[in-house]
Amino acid sequence: MTTKTQMITQIKKENPTLQLGNELDGYTKMIGVDYEVIILEWAENRLAKETAATEAQAITDATATQKAALLARLGITADEAKLLIG
Repeated sequence: MTTKTQMITQIKKENPTLQLGNELDGYTKMIGVDYEVIILEWAENRLAKETAATEAQAITDATATQKAALLARLGITADEAKLLIG
């Protein structure tokens, strides 16, 4: 799992500069605290997504383990269980 510091470093490497605006009105380069706030927000968002993905995978893995244990207790294969269900 990535730490917040590692994520911030990665995002800064990917985005050494940031600009706010559009082609019609022009762009303003984000510097100092403004730059740091955006980078921190992006890091927190990425970490939240990473955590959610890790938790979802853990649930999937636990479910697969429970299914395997049940099949072993019943002494049948997954294909045999599918035949019984459906």
